[in-house]
Amino acid sequence: MIRINLIAEREQAKKKARPFQAAQKLTIGASLILIATLVTIGWWYLALSRESVTVDSEIAAAEKETARLRGILQQVQQFEQQRAQLEQRVSLIEQLRKAQTGPVHLLDQISRALPTMLWLTELKQSDKSPNEIVIDGRSTTLTGVSDFVKNLEESGYFKRSIDIISSTTEPIGQPPGELIKFQLRAQFQEPETSKKPSPPAGTIKSGG
Repeated sequence: MIRINLIAEREQAKKKARPFQAAQKLTIGASLILIATLVTIGWWYLALSRESVTVDSEIAAAEKETARLRGILQQVQQFEQQRAQLEQRVSLIEQLRKAQTGPVHLLDQISRALPTMLWLTELKQSDKSPNEIVIDGRSTTLTGVSDFVKNLEESGYFKRSIDIISSTTEPIGQPPGELIKFQLRAQFQEPETSKKPSPPAGTIKSGG
């Protein structure tokens, strides 16, 4: 009679199956770890790609804005240059206007300052200063010369430092009279710096 020990065979089969199951579990665990790692790397790569696209878009927008601001800056610089040129032109026009109106005011104030029986023979610009003038004239009285100097000083268009360079007296007519030859030096002021717009009323008479 043959006896078979099935229990021993089963135990041996279990012993053989246990190492096989452990290896499967290890393989599956390693596979899961690898898959998880690949998924993580893939997600990270996609995130970096999206971030790179966003950064590239922001860089492109920043470059576009920089180009726009550069154009605006150039326009501002051109505007500043044009404004400086206009200011220079306005300043030049103002200087020319002053140069044109200065002689007009000069002659007007001198004519206003002429008293009776006094007339001018020469009016010239001094070599020392463009605003300094030398006046030659004649008067029948010394009072007329002093009144002329006073009127010029009180007009506000001349500095109060009018000098009588020379004054000589010559006899004229029958019966004998006097003719005063005089020469004055005066400093003309620009109209806007004058303190008085015109000579005092009643002290100036038209010249003869």
